[in-house]
Amino acid sequence: MGLISLIWGLVALVWMVVALIPLLGWGNWFLIPFAAVGAVIAAIGIATTRPEQRGRAKTGLVLNGIAIIVGVVRLGIGGGVL
Repeated sequence: MGLISLIWGLVALVWMVVALIPLLGWGNWFLIPFAAVGAVIAAIGIATTRPEQRGRAKTGLVLNGIAIIVGVVRLGIGGGVL
């Protein structure tokens, strides 16, 4: 689960960078739920693995969290949140 959440977080970060390009901000509407699913996978990975093997899952959780926060801020700045 840790590796899956880490890869999911990396994909979310790449998607986040693409969504920062003007006129591609609509991608944030899809990025936020995508990263939220990755964060849930990371949380499951943290809960089900031994403490010494939680590094990848924690990193995935942080990466997905960053993508969610930047996506929400980008939508707020761009007027995408009603």
